[in-house]
Amino acid sequence: MNTTVSTASTAYFNKTFYDRKLLDTAKTRFVHANFGQKRSIPRNNGKRVEFRKYNLFTPDTGALTLVEGVTPTGQNLSQSKVEAEVKQYGAYVEISDLLEMTSYDPVIADSAELLGEQLGTVIEWVTRDAMCETTNVQYAGGAASRVALTASDKLTVAEIRKAVRTLKKNKARPFVTAMDGSARKPHFICICSPDATYDLQNDALWQDVSKYSNAEQIYSGEIGRLFGVVFVEATEAKVYSQSIVNAVNASTSSSTTFVLKTMPDAKGVAFLSTPGNKIRIGSNEYTLASTNPYTPGTRTVKLTTSQSLTADAPVYSVDAGAPDATTHIAPDVHATLVFGADAYGVIDVAGSGAMETIIKPRGSAGTTDPLDQRSTVGAKVAAYTAKVLNPLWLVKIEHCVSQ
Repeated sequence: MNTTVSTASTAYFNKTFYDRKLLDTAKTRFVHANFGQKRSIPRNNGKRVEFRKYNLFTPDTGALTLVEGVTPTGQNLSQSKVEAEVKQYGAYVEISDLLEMTSYDPVIADSAELLGEQLGTVIEWVTRDAMCETTNVQYAGGAASRVALTASDKLTVAEIRKAVRTLKKNKARPFVTAMDGSARKPHFICICSPDATYDLQNDALWQDVSKYSNAEQIYSGEIGRLFGVVFVEATEAKVYSQSIVNAVNASTSSSTTFVLKTMPDAKGVAFLSTPGNKIRIGSNEYTLASTNPYTPGTRTVKLTTSQSLTADAPVYSVDAGAPDATTHIAPDVHATLVFGADAYGVIDVAGSGAMETIIKPRGSAGTTDPLDQRSTVGAKVAAYTAKVLNPLWLVKIEHCVSQ
């Protein structure tokens, strides 16, 4: 990513300061990235890491009952594995020579701070999205699926208790230390959005039980503790929003294509441009074509099969909550994560997940900058990824929130 700005600075030598400023800013964005099992790939050992675990033996009273004098059949050890591949992330800004001579602002420090916030958010998203891939999903209000969730299906203390019960039944290990390594009471972690917090704090049981005195504050962003769960708020918590709500522009007859009535936003364009995605037109579901499913210039959508459509028929996606019967607008669905220790891992290459600043002064680019007009300030995460290691130890509660 290349963003040209109209400011500059003359101080290129204090890289340690800029690295620290970059990392300190990035860390303010970390919530999901804080609680994973840390693992590094040794240098020159490829881009993939493999997590292995032994599968538990099946407890069977009948099979394990010994017969006097008879040696039983031995059991075989077995393992399962999870693999993950690291990726790189980075960005930079260009600084002009004119404003390098006239700027009042400490542009390198400011750029490092902005880049830290940007990359910190990206790393947070990478971790969050990996965690949300867990197959252990709980839908609020007893809903059967995400698309069945309505505005009344909010996060409650009862939903938290249900998730804790699931973790305990799955023998999830609790956290027993804080971020600094000090011993703490055993607890699970819950990461939730500010909107989810708002609803949870309206719960009478939360208000009664969470008013504890002399409580230990374990983590940055911690907002409360209840039923052995520590709640940590995250502004970047996952939200599933409806991708498109539109209409057919004109009637069609036995055609694989139709034109949308209005131009969709960037999210809608991305959704319509993905082959195989499902959309609803009226009450029927259709599949987007495998090649060129959307042409932005003409607002043309291509389906896998020919259809006869009516002008003004509603066109909408079903990737959030339950669409309204009249407007076909669906409520956002928030993901609240409740998990134990070692439920997921974060991986880099020999510590290279740490961010670094890269400063290129004017004159360092050779013939690509023949008049020494540009310098750059960049930041890079050399290698990073995240992966769910034990989905049974991570519960994703999907729910709606108050507006």
